[in-house]
Parts: sequence; structure tokens; C-alpha cells
Amino acid sequence: MKNSIIAIFAALLAANTQNAVAQIGRPFIHDPSTIMLCDGKYYTFGTGGGGLISEDGWTWNGGAVRPGGGAAPDAIKIGDRYLIAYSTTGGGLGGGHAGKVVTMWNKTLDPNSPDFKFTEPIEVAESLFDEDCDAIDAGLLLDPTDGRLWLSYGTYFGFIRLVELDPKTGKRVEGNESVNIAIDCEATDLMYHNGWYYLLGTHGTCCDGSNSTYNIVVGRSRKVTGPYLDNMGRDMLQGGGKMLIAARHRTMGAGHFGRYIEEEGVEKMSFHFEADLDQGGFSTLAIRPLMWKNDWPVAGDLLQDGVYEIESERRGYALELAVDFVRMQQRMRWFRANDTTPITSVASQTLDDVKAVWPEGKTSVRAGDYMTRPHQKWSIEAVAGKGGFLGGAYCKIVIEGTNRALTASANREVAADEYTGADAQLWRIEQLTDGTYRLMPKSVPDTDEKLVLISTGDSTVGLGKFDMESDNSKWNLRNW
Repeated sequence: MKNSIIAIFAALLAANTQNAVAQIGRPFIHDPSTIMLCDGKYYTFGTGGGGLISEDGWTWNGGAVRPGGGAAPDAIKIGDRYLIAYSTTGGGLGGGHAGKVVTMWNKTLDPNSPDFKFTEPIEVAESLFDEDCDAIDAGLLLDPTDGRLWLSYGTYFGFIRLVELDPKTGKRVEGNESVNIAIDCEATDLMYHNGWYYLLGTHGTCCDGSNSTYNIVVGRSRKVTGPYLDNMGRDMLQGGGKMLIAARHRTMGAGHFGRYIEEEGVEKMSFHFEADLDQGGFSTLAIRPLMWKNDWPVAGDLLQDGVYEIESERRGYALELAVDFVRMQQRMRWFRANDTTPITSVASQTLDDVKAVWPEGKTSVRAGDYMTRPHQKWSIEAVAGKGGFLGGAYCKIVIEGTNRALTASANREVAADEYTGADAQLWRIEQLTDGTYRLMPKSVPDTDEKLVLISTGDSTVGLGKFDMESDNSKWNLRNW
């Protein structure tokens, strides 16, 4: 955030607060904090105070409470408490660069809990009117290797700086001197992965709706204090940074990165798009899969409705109805140099060509060589009104052109059955950190276990526990 446009935006946001709070499914926010899970609900906070709450991670409502107003908060859980950092001004909000970053604690993020009470804010960083850094846009990292707590802050008006905080008190470590780690970005955040520290910065122009050029860039270092280099070896102190995500589809202005680790192999990234044209052009919370390639973060995308081959990572076989293979009538064609037969297109096998020989009712499924046949083509479609999960809606998976839906059954079995909308026919499809997918039914009959679609053998499929280390649990979705 760089100029007085932010003040105008804050006023507009305040004017729309009542409608946002009163409506379900209005995920409008600017500068969202890292998403926190508290007592089964998801929370994120934004500029101007307050934020969003979600029961399932898919439908977001206003209602999160953060006192102090100000701008660009971040949040982190340490032990059994939540630490919130935010800036009281800065970034041009008051026409200058003077600002402060403060921290405060709470036992819970649920404003209806009797334990809900924020502590008094503690100043941990400041900037003066002639400072070469703005004390704004806080980002928090609790180092998993040694338990030290770090805060990054700053904007385009100068350096991005790093200071150390006390993870027990939220105060700045006494005598700690700030370290300059980047320029030419703002809204930074830090994360750790596989021996590397990553600095995520928001680059580009802010607060101009559909004309905002905000995008998120990244550099990495073996030390939390830097230097942070991009994939070409450019130092972020010299303006380097590898692109993570920019505008996509009908959304513009990607900024304010946050990382959410669901479990091993399942990670999400949160941020805002400054303009979502399908959501009235509002600044909107976005959640996407977070993947890793050569120890660099990669932004995934939302799964689109469509027809897919569902391919097992184990062998490369395709999920299919267990039906008899129906041969196509087109014969083998041999090429001869003097053959002048006209070349005509051969029609693909269609559902009408084969459905008469398929068994009726519930049918087993298996995996087999992909032959682009009707019994291997699965239509995946998000189902309205059935809820969702962090970053996605539940989907039905049916053989294209039919009502035969992939259905979880008792005894860890899976089959294709008439679609009724039952929970056993609703699937949570999530992209994993290696780019493959896991497919998890919303519920499985006769068990509360969290099971996923697996290859129990090259050709045999069923349900089992997710194991990121096993290709049995992983699938590729190929939209041919």
C-alpha cells in the first residue's frame, strides 16, 4: 500500500461493511492476513479492522474482530495463543512515512468466546517522516528450526526490513537491530521449506482496482536474514524476485501472500485479488493450491468443471467403469506409397455405441489402459449448496453423459452408482504440493475415517488413508 488511495479504499470498505457482514459468501477483504484455524473455523483479518470467518474454508462471511484498525495485519499461532501484528499508519496513509507496527495476543479468535480478549498493543517497529522504510505491512515467521520469531515490514517507499521478536511476549528482542532484506516490493511474508527461507513480496501498483498490477514475487536464502536471491541469482535488495502469481482469468492485482499447511503434501496459499470482475470488481480473498518445484513455490489454480481422464500416478492407468471393452469398427490401415484413398476423419467411440452393453445399476470401477473411451471419461462438476473446504467446493464425478457417479462404499470400496447428491458421492479434490491430486469423499459409509481414492494395485482401486509418500494416493487429472 503506497498512497492516499488506500484511505479512499478504507472509507469505501467501511461503507460496505454492513452488507458484507450480513451476506453469506461475500469474501471481500483487502490485505488479508495468513489464514488461521481456531476451534474449527477459519479466520483472516484485513486493512481497516475486522476480517472474515468461514465454517468450511469455502464460504466466507464478515465478522472477525480485530481492534486497532490500521492496515495490513498478519497472524500466527504460537502454542495455544494467537499473535496479530498490524500497522497503525504509514505507507502514505497520512501523507508521510511515519508509522508503527504493533503486536497483540488473544487466546481465541472467536469473538463469541468468553476467552476472547486482545491484549494491549505492543510497538515493535516504527518509521519517521524522513525514514527510508515504512513501518507497515507486517509479515510473521516462527522459524521451525529454532523457534525464533521474525517480523518483516516495509513498502515501496524504501527498504523491506527484518526484526526479531520474542515468541513468548510478542515484543521486539532487546537490542535487536533491523536488517534490510529487499526493495521494490511490499506486503512481505516469510516461510521456511526444506532448508530454505523464502521472502514473498508484493510487486507492482496497488489500490487501483482492475488496473492494479500487483503481483507476488519470491526469493530464497539459506539464512533468515538473507541475502534473498531469485531463480536467476538476483538479490531482492537489488530488485530481484521470481514471479509466483499475477492476474489470472478475470482477476487482477494479486497481493499479500499467506501460507497454510493443511498436512504433509497439502498446502494452500492465500492472498487477495484487488479486483475480481465476477465479484463486482471488489478486492476479494483468494485461495489456491501451493506446490513446490525444485524447491521453489508454485501457485496452483482452481479446478475447472470439465471432462477428465483420472490417471493413477502409480502406474498411469485410467480410472474406468469395469465394463467389457467394446471394439471400434475402424480396421487397421496400412500405408502404401501408391495408395490414393481419400483421408477422412474417423469418429470417436460414443456413449451411444456402448451403453447398451453396460450393466445396469451399481457398477464396479477399476484402472486400465487409457483408450479415450466413454467408460474412462469423467465429468467433474462443482455442486452448489453442498459446502466446501479450504479453497474449493465439493464436486460430483460422473461418467460423461450419464448419471453414474463415483461413490464411496462401505468396506473401503468404491463404485459407480446413480447420483443422488449423497455425501458419499461428493468429492474433495485437492492439488498436492507435487502437482498431483488427491480425491477424498465427503463421507464414507460406516466409518468416520478420513479416506481417499487409492490404487491398491495397478488395476484395483479402493479407499485408504492418504500417504504423501505413496503414489497409490495420487492421481493426475487430464483435461483432454
